[in-house]
Amino acid sequence: MLQDGTYMTDDEFLSNFHMDRSCVMQLNRLVLNDEAFRSVYGKVARRSSMLHIMVLLKFLGYGNAAALQKICHMMGVSKGLVNDYVIQACNAILKHHNQVIKWPNKEEHRNISGTIRKVHGFVNCIGVIAGTLFPLAFSSIVNGED
Repeated sequence: MLQDGTYMTDDEFLSNFHMDRSCVMQLNRLVLNDEAFRSVYGKVARRSSMLHIMVLLKFLGYGNAAALQKICHMMGVSKGLVNDYVIQACNAILKHHNQVIKWPNKEEHRNISGTIRKVHGFVNCIGVIAGTLFPLAFSSIVNGED
């Protein structure tokens, strides 16, 4: 079923949504009863929270608005709904930001940055996101010419 991704293998799900299925299910349980996903009597029924989250993950995976057409075809919704679903899913998730967004403490920062330095050579780096490039306002102190 499209709304929960059960038609995909775990590997296909991870490849499509850049997040493990069990983590997506856990996130969905967190926002399932949010008002953004509740139907209102007399109005068109709202789509599931899971579909909203899957659209959000697909949008984040592409990283730009140019992919709206691809997302709407894959997920079976209009381009306008893609925007609405992204906003609604973000708002629902951010209500739980203390539970889902975590910044490492000093010890975790040292451990993470030490591992990344050993493996990849980046100094003082605490995370890498799906190979996405971020423009930097200034060069690094170490290897700034790179």
